[in-house]
Amino acid sequence: MSNPTFSILITTKNRLTDLAFTLDKIQYLLDNKNVVCLICDDGSTDGTALYLQTNYPEIRLIQNPKSQGLIYSRNRLMGLVTTEFAISIDDDAHFLSENPLESIRNYFEDNKNCGLLGFRIFWGLEEPRSIISTEKPHQVQGFVGCAHVWRMQTWRDIPDYPAWFIFYGEENFASYQLFKKNWEIHYLAEVLVHHRVDIKARKQHKDYIERQRRSLRSGWYLFFLFYPYREIPRKMAYSLWMQFKLKVFQGDFKTLLAIGLALLDLVGNIPRIIKNSNRLTQKEYETYNALPETKLYWKPEK
Repeated sequence: MSNPTFSILITTKNRLTDLAFTLDKIQYLLDNKNVVCLICDDGSTDGTALYLQTNYPEIRLIQNPKSQGLIYSRNRLMGLVTTEFAISIDDDAHFLSENPLESIRNYFEDNKNCGLLGFRIFWGLEEPRSIISTEKPHQVQGFVGCAHVWRMQTWRDIPDYPAWFIFYGEENFASYQLFKKNWEIHYLAEVLVHHRVDIKARKQHKDYIERQRRSLRSGWYLFFLFYPYREIPRKMAYSLWMQFKLKVFQGDFKTLLAIGLALLDLVGNIPRIIKNSNRLTQKEYETYNALPETKLYWKPEK
């Protein structure tokens, strides 16, 4: 086909082994003439660019000479999309479903108010024992960044992801913006993705504190950007209390440092928060919170 319908977008940095595995797993999609693939190499130093240029010349590669962060890179990729739909997957994720493109296209055609689809995601180093699910598609609050698909019409209807978040939170940012524009986010269990991550092992990684810091501050940024003023003090207090109760008081003192750094980030970004706020009314806030929560994890039925 001369005019592809789908773009597959991948952001990567120094994870060549994961990326190579993913590309091998989705080769059948890359071979589909209805698909184009774009990859952003965010300042890798492990030979990622050379590997792609040598083995996948058909993939459009863009590079950040210096790392700019995941969200900045996703914005770059989204800005290059010319197809009707854009599928975003992490470099350590691949599809387990046999015909994801057909399922995606059919669902969007049948649900005109749906601007974005989140997929059923299995988290773990090994594939699930069973891929069967009886879950039905339905509207949800948000989506998971590691695997989702945009109807590009809706992306162009809202602001870009906030690159100043650096990492984490862009999905919720987009979900609030979509809600304000009356676009819906749906969960499509028919499409299953394997995210090859050991979540428990992350606590032992060198970047644990930085991940905690970025996760906390992104949540707090979102409170101040979108929540009605009356809700912010209660949400901030609850967030801090839960961090102390579930982590610090249990001996996870790394989280204490992450909390302090995240609070400093929040104060430092007050000008950006004021500039970019798009606050929900109290009624909008209640309607949004009445929606089913984002489907983050899926586990096989025993």
